[in-house]
Amino acid sequence: MRVLILWAAPEAPNYGVRALAEGTAALVRRVWPDAECSFHDYGGTAPPVRIGDPRELAREWVTGTRGLRSWLREFDLVVDTRSGDSFADIYGLPRLATMSAVAEFVRRSGVPLVLGPQTIGPFESRRGRVLGRTSLRAATRTMARDHRSAALAADLGHPVDARTTDVVFALDTPARTATRDVVLNVSGLLWQGDRHVDSAAYRDTVSRLYRELVTRGREVTLLAHVVGWARGDNDVPAVEEFAAAHEGPVDVVVPTSLAEVREVVAGASLVLGSRMHACLNALSVGTPAVPLAYSRKFEPLLQDLGWRHSVDLRAEQAPLEAVLRVLDDEPELTATADDVRRRAQDLLGEAEKSLRTLR
Repeated sequence: MRVLILWAAPEAPNYGVRALAEGTAALVRRVWPDAECSFHDYGGTAPPVRIGDPRELAREWVTGTRGLRSWLREFDLVVDTRSGDSFADIYGLPRLATMSAVAEFVRRSGVPLVLGPQTIGPFESRRGRVLGRTSLRAATRTMARDHRSAALAADLGHPVDARTTDVVFALDTPARTATRDVVLNVSGLLWQGDRHVDSAAYRDTVSRLYRELVTRGREVTLLAHVVGWARGDNDVPAVEEFAAAHEGPVDVVVPTSLAEVREVVAGASLVLGSRMHACLNALSVGTPAVPLAYSRKFEPLLQDLGWRHSVDLRAEQAPLEAVLRVLDDEPELTATADDVRRRAQDLLGEAEKSLRTLR
């Protein structure tokens, strides 16, 4: 069984994308234990066409001379992850159109196409809705990782085959060892730009939160969850700038592997995360996490898992105070985190059932 996993890779600088890649492979192997999984994202070189380049895709669509369809036929199954949250037009129509074109290539190659567990939408333009509907129609099976995504797919005329959860919960769980207290993930995406939330307000919130935690006698570790990219979406410069702005030695972790990320959060008492997968990595290993949410992908996924301890930076007028209120009942957070893991396994079972119907 040869499986191609699209738009996620184990070597991605974003550890959320790595969790998506490895979690998707783990989910596939729950159904086909001997499956050989290959990965392809924007930067890969395995296909005969650079599938992240819309111009090359367009030429191949017309001429077919480079053999993309033949290459796709080497696989028994293609799982399209859309990078977890890119099945939407909020990141621009070119990105959505490129990913949708590759899905159509898969359909025309005759290989079963699964839209893996992901956020569906939002689609804020007419063309975006058309592309969304076309991709849903092209898929052999579709999976949503939250109820709102499932509702949007149904509204587009193609109800999902499985309502499940994020594939990070399919990963093996490292042993929990009490090596750290509070892990704070500072996001370069929010630190550097105003696309999602006001960056100045975000900097102020996380800085005040850090100082309040230290005042309360908590030991705080700063965690980068996206590393290696030169552009603004990189946590390392933000974490380093944050650490330099605060007195005394600041514990900083810049991980070199997804396994290290999961070991760090498994050793923490609590995670406060601006990256969704920093929080999901924590919850998947049994560590309570309080998301500092910045998009609509957070709330419905966490709600379906029974986790209601997040703070929406877009809506909360006093986010620091909101986080501190959540922390006032930390023992309850720990107890609920175990319930989340059990709920996640039940939801992943729905994804497994859907995959088994492809046999």
